Formats: sequence, structure tokens, C-alpha cells
Amino acid sequence: MAAKGSEKVKNVVLVGQGGVGKTMLAEAMLPLTGRTPRLGGHAGTKPTLDYDGEEGERGFSISTAIAPITWEGTRLNVLDAPCYPDFVGDAYAAMSACETAVFVVDAASGPGTITTRLWYAAEDLSLARALFINRLDRSDADYDVAFATLQERFGTNLGAVTIPMGSGDAFSGIIDVVHMKARHLEGGKPVVEDIPAEYADAAEAARAQLTELVVEADDEIMMKYLEGEEVTQDELEGLLAKAIRERVFVPVFSGSCVREEGVISFMDAAVAWFPTMADFGRIPLVNGEQLDISPDDDRPVVFAFKSLNDPQNGRLSFLKVLAGTITPGVELTNARTRKNERLGHLYQMCGKETTDVQQAAAGDIVVVPKLEAMTGDTLSVTGKVEAAAFRFPNSLYRTAIEADARGTEGKLYAFLEKSADADPTLKVERDEDTGQTVISAIGEAQVSVLLDRLEDRAGITAHTVALKIPYRETIRRVASAQGRHKKQTGGAGQFGDCYLRVEPLLDGTDYEFVDEVVGGHIPRGFIPAIDKGVQETMKDGVLAGYPMIDVKVAVYEGSYHPVDSNEMAFKTAARIGFQKAVEQAEPVLLEPMAHLRITVPESYAGSVMGDVSASRGRVEGMEAGTGAQAGETTVVATIPYAEVTDYATRLRSLSRGTGEFEMEVSGYEQVPHDIQQKLDDYAARRAAGEK
Repeated sequence: MAAKGSEKVKNVVLVGQGGVGKTMLAEAMLPLTGRTPRLGGHAGTKPTLDYDGEEGERGFSISTAIAPITWEGTRLNVLDAPCYPDFVGDAYAAMSACETAVFVVDAASGPGTITTRLWYAAEDLSLARALFINRLDRSDADYDVAFATLQERFGTNLGAVTIPMGSGDAFSGIIDVVHMKARHLEGGKPVVEDIPAEYADAAEAARAQLTELVVEADDEIMMKYLEGEEVTQDELEGLLAKAIRERVFVPVFSGSCVREEGVISFMDAAVAWFPTMADFGRIPLVNGEQLDISPDDDRPVVFAFKSLNDPQNGRLSFLKVLAGTITPGVELTNARTRKNERLGHLYQMCGKETTDVQQAAAGDIVVVPKLEAMTGDTLSVTGKVEAAAFRFPNSLYRTAIEADARGTEGKLYAFLEKSADADPTLKVERDEDTGQTVISAIGEAQVSVLLDRLEDRAGITAHTVALKIPYRETIRRVASAQGRHKKQTGGAGQFGDCYLRVEPLLDGTDYEFVDEVVGGHIPRGFIPAIDKGVQETMKDGVLAGYPMIDVKVAVYEGSYHPVDSNEMAFKTAARIGFQKAVEQAEPVLLEPMAHLRITVPESYAGSVMGDVSASRGRVEGMEAGTGAQAGETTVVATIPYAEVTDYATRLRSLSRGTGEFEMEVSGYEQVPHDIQQKLDDYAARRAAGEK
């Protein structure tokens, strides 16, 4: 249960397929509530929410923006979340801070794959849900088809609370099915009037369907309804709030955000029926328990659901107040770091504009600068409260990044690390095997935006390069060879002589060294030098310059000179002997293998399996989806990693954006002869170039 004050705050996240007018719905609320003087983002006007220059250039939202509005005495924190596939991680985070998810759908194209994916994410988070069918003024808009598609996709518990009057050029407003009134705007002013006769039957049918759906939220009223008694207006409105809160009913709104039609009815409904945090129940904790807060408990608990590196304001943390009341200057303890953090300022943020606030009660959302808290952190008085974090989509698009100019590598890496701290879907690492700086993201556009911001904000330019594959070398048979190093330069000479035997290790051990020398033919003090010489040679490789694994080496004979022998001489002798032995031991190249679980709608399973085969992979199993994943198939496959470094992009194309996958790179297998020949030729050309 939430603390006092939360009944006046409701948090709503707008999600849906990119380009359906989701941001326009939020933009339309701002002038209608007096927050801004005019509708932004349309007909050449500057948008309030998509204020980032990158968003303007690309034509879609990149980061979650907040439109805090007040309507009928209630604060609505409207979060406009980006839903372009590469930035959908922000939508997951925004949903974690809200009680209701509103899915905006185009009246012509219907729900897309991102809409479906986020629908089930909202279900996992136990959010109340609503739908807004937008763009009914488009010439190809078809409300009936869109509504039927939504019911087919998301279930029959969807019911219209507003329906359109006409469509395309004939669209003139909406009918409020709950209050049975027609509503439209004239000169920007709302007009409420009786339903035109030509829409009376459609309105009555929608009202009957709505009543039939919401009575399921109350057994007593449902029995009355089934016995033929009429549901009163007060009962219907009370049932709507309960049915939405308990997630047994999904209201469907309609309108045109550009013309601001249907938006007032939507805001009225949000204030009247959408749940508050107090309605939402207890807060889940990471240990599986729940945070049970008394309404009288003023000890604050906040949850960081987003971080942002703003060019003007620096690092900003978006906080949802879970309990108590926070004020500027309060100190809270981070449950992850166990460090105290001071909330110096509290801001209410509308687009990029910030306004100082003096307090924020449970249920509210504020922005705080200069916190060390990362996305997903929980801060409280005791530091012992840790709210359950949300699951981000997999960041499986990987590419290497290099600075354009020498000497800027340090600044590049620092910027990348700072960006990754703010965005959990972005990861940066230094690959020790290949020496590359590797970025993991959701998609190409996310990396492109990162590089543009790198240039704009840090003055550094960089480019992406293909990932290097960490091949390995090994041997397939036992072989022996002598390594002899003798050098006389007029002074003290060098002499080392050892016989080495190499054999493949089949137990998963990368390397084993054995001393089999007897009779003191090689003094014990030189044996570690032989071991070191072998390991250094293994690191550099013998066949194509890749590290060697799964090799056992035994030194079994040798000789030394009492004056000229030293550690360096025996290390050099070991390198010579090891290289000779490996050349006789059938050396081969190994490639890393990727184990994938690829989930796609059944209709795309054949294409995925064909692509696996074409990529030198093998299908190892198939699993049919159940529950929320019914109608989907999971293909389990093993594919050489070299073939799937671009799989995030490839799967998006294969499945039209509907597929997801998990990948783990582990184990090595021998490279086919033709591939090995190509790699050998490349290594030879590289060596010749170096010489």
C-alpha cells in the first residue's frame, strides 16, 4: 500500500509501434491541459517531448520523455516511451514506473510486432492496459477492422469506451459510450451533444458489449445483469475502475491526436478509472517477498528506472517514489552500493524543461541530478529495501568500435563507459582475445546514435569495424621434435637443447606441462624456462597466429653447456622444438561455437531452420510455445560464431522483427578444410606484409 498523497497521482506510459502517433497523443494533452500554449510536433511546430536533435533528424523517439499534466485535480505523469526496436529497452524501464500502459495503434495498419511484444511485457509487470486507436482521420482508416484485429490479437476482454463518428475525411469526433454523448472540438473548445441518429445503433451495441464485459468484475452486479436488471450509470462507472484495476477489462479509445479529437475523453477516463499506486498492491522485492508499507509510514523508498546524460544538466536520474515523501537534501542509502546519496534537487521534467519541486509523495515521479544510482537501483533510509528490477531485452547486436584519431582512445572508452552506465541495454567491453573494444546493443540504430552523440558531446569521431573471431589452434596426433639453440658471438655464448613431445588433450584441459627428464641431462633450474617458452609460443600460435589450446607437452631429454646455458637459451630452444613438434602433429584450427535459442512465430520457423543450415549450423531441437508464447516456436541450434556475429540484424529480417534469440558462445570445433585454407592464406599474406 502506498503512502498518503498517491491517490492524486497516476502514472501512464504510452507505448506501441513506432510511427503510430504515440508522441502526438502526449503532445495533444499538453495544450488541452494548459501545460503548453499550442500543439507541438505538427505542421512545423517544435515538439515538446522529442527535443533531442537526433530524434528530429531520425523522425522517432529515442529516449523516454515525461509530460506531467494536471486534469480534474489529478496529476497524470504521462511517459512517452520510445518503441523503435533498437530503443525499446526504454519502454520496458518506463513501464516499470507506471500503473497503466496505453497502447497506441494506427487505425489503418493495426498492431505491429513491437506492440505485441510490449503487451506481454506489460502483462508480466501486472500493469493495467488500455488501447487508443489513432489516426481515424486517415483516408485508409478502418475502425472496425482495427478493433477486430485487436480482439483477435489480445483477447475478447477488449471493449470500446469511445467509438468514432465516421472515418477518413468524414471523421468528425467520437462517441462517449459510457455517458452516451457525442464529443468533438470546435475552435479548440470541447463540444458535448446528443448522439447523431446515424450512430445511435452503433453506440447502443458498443454500450451493451461494454456492460457485458465489465459486470464480470463484480459477482453480485453480474447476477443482477444476468437476471435482466439494468446496470445503473454509477454502477457502470464503478465497475469500469474495478475491472481495469483488476485487469479483467481493457478499454479501447479512439480519436485523432493531430486533430486532438478523443484526447479529452481519454484524459477524463484516465482520471476516473485508471489505477493509482495505492490500487496496485504491494511492491515485489528481489528476494521474492513484497514490500508492505503502512499509509502512515513516511520513510522514503525510491526506485531509479532511468538514467540520462543530458548535455545541459549532466547526469539525471528518473525516480519513482515507492513510499514516504522525499524533499531536497534528503539522504538515502543505495541498496546495491551501500553508499549514502544526497538528493540535492528534485525536478519535475516536461520534455527538456525542468522545474524545482519541494517534495514528492509516494506514487510520484521526479528527476534528480548528479546521483551515482544506476537504472534499477533502489534507495531507502535503511538501504535494505531492493525492489524487483525489470528485464531488459537482450543486447545481442555486437560490433567493434575504433577511434578515428590516435590518442583519443582513452576519451572514447570513457564516453562509452559513461553511456553504458546510463543505458543498461548498452554494454562496452575490452575483448582480451582480439584486443577490440566491443559494443553490445539492441540494434544498429542504437550504435549509430551513440557515435553521433560521441562526436557532438565529446568531440571525438569513431567508426565500427567487423568483430574479429577468436579462433584457436590445436593438434590431432602425438609428435616429437628437438629444439636446439646455439649461438656464439665471441663472448659468453648461448646453448639450450631439449626434446619435446606434444599430444592432444581430450579432457578439456587447455594446457599441461610434464617434466620427464632423468639423469640431470637438463638442470632443474632450466625446466621452468622451457615451460615458459612453450607457453609463449602457444599464445602466438604456430599454424595461423591464433592461441593454441588442448595440448600436453612433455620435455623428456636434452643437454646443456656448463657456461653457455641459461634460461633465455632454453626458452628459445623450447620455442624451436615446440614449433617443429606441432608441425608434425597435424595442427588444425578451431572456431568458437554459438548455442542459440531462437523464438519466432511458427510461420517463420522454416526460414530460421533454413538459415541455420546455410550458416554451417545444425538444428538440435524445437519447442512449441505455451501460454503467452502460444503460436511461437523455439529453435535450438549450434552455429559457428563467425556465422552469427550479425544475427540480431539477420533475424530481424528473417522474421520481420518478430523474432528473439538468446546466444551463448562456448566450446570449439574444428574448422572445415576450405575455411581453414582461407584463414591460412590470410595469415600468410599478413605475415608477408609484416615482413
